[in-house]
Amino acid sequence: MKTLRNYLDKIKPNFEEGGKFHAFRSVFDGFETFLYVPNTTSKTGTNIHDAIDSKRIMSIVVIALVPALLFGMYNIGYQHFLATTGSVGSFWEMFVYGFLAVLPKIIVSYVVGLGIEFMVAQWKNEEIHEGFLVSGILIPMIVPVDCPLWMLAVATAFSVIFAKEVFGGTGMNVFNVALVTRAFLFFAYPTKMSGDSVWVSGDSIFGLGGDKFIDGFSGATALGVASTAVTPDGYMPFSWDMVTGLIPGSIGETSVIAIALGAILLLWTGVASWKIMLSVFAGGAFMAWIFNVIGPDTAMAHMPWYQHLVLGGFCFGAVFMATDPVTASRTETGKYIYGILIGVMAIIIRVLNPGYPEGMMLAILLMNVFAPLIDYCIMQNNISRRMNRAKLK
Repeated sequence: MKTLRNYLDKIKPNFEEGGKFHAFRSVFDGFETFLYVPNTTSKTGTNIHDAIDSKRIMSIVVIALVPALLFGMYNIGYQHFLATTGSVGSFWEMFVYGFLAVLPKIIVSYVVGLGIEFMVAQWKNEEIHEGFLVSGILIPMIVPVDCPLWMLAVATAFSVIFAKEVFGGTGMNVFNVALVTRAFLFFAYPTKMSGDSVWVSGDSIFGLGGDKFIDGFSGATALGVASTAVTPDGYMPFSWDMVTGLIPGSIGETSVIAIALGAILLLWTGVASWKIMLSVFAGGAFMAWIFNVIGPDTAMAHMPWYQHLVLGGFCFGAVFMATDPVTASRTETGKYIYGILIGVMAIIIRVLNPGYPEGMMLAILLMNVFAPLIDYCIMQNNISRRMNRAKLK
């Protein structure tokens, strides 16, 4: 590491003002501060100095996503072999197949997103924001495996430009960038984001795997089955595959266990708010129970509350999306309200909108809009109570 540090110090003058590569100063600064904590300090004003900067926080989130990402790769191979051969292959066959299927999506996400961020930073003569370190890995994890790369590139570019940069960059965006990418894909290319044919890959990759689905195969998700059922009990019965994640779904959203491992790391390091996570699950469980008791006579309404929580993107959204510190509520009381409303809205959308069985994306985006209002009301209430106490004295 010392050799690398010395090398960076040696070439750094070339990227500073007056150097022959000064036009790429922001790019060099982005790589340097990613590898090392900056040693510069502020000279004026009141500041809090900490060795853990935003890049280190983003890195922790990326590490927390690794279990879900690795399992997602394995599950892609598992679902592929099951759909094309009727049986599973060896562990490495399934994992390598999934790795090769996901890797291009990760590359496209980072190349497009970071490329835009680099260009904006150069244009504005500012340092490169680090927020896309997380968004770049989230985006491939919340799309179906069959999503074309060019669609992913278009959606990523749209979300980085219109959901982030136009607001001022990292820390200023109102909406979660990864969820805007998914929303763009869902509304612009609905046939590639829903239905039974998008969740399982049927193509061989470099000769690995089969290239034709077996007769009678259905790639429907558990939520998809419930949304199209004609009887109230038409949902898939609970199985532990729903917890382990060996079911069709978005790349990184199926395994509750893998997501829980990431949640433990986020909570242990204090990066994510336990209040938001707990509130999302509480709100979802409560609303699902309400529908079980007085809901419409549909399969989705009669699905047990605990099954709602482990299916679709509910767990993934609660752990990695709702807790986004930029777009979530920031007051302590507001975090409870924000989380509960996300859980409630997700179940309402699932039950009452059969055309869109997954409600987590829209619920979080909706509450992103109301998060500032929630915080404003909480702060105004605190100010009013303090003023009343002051008058009594």
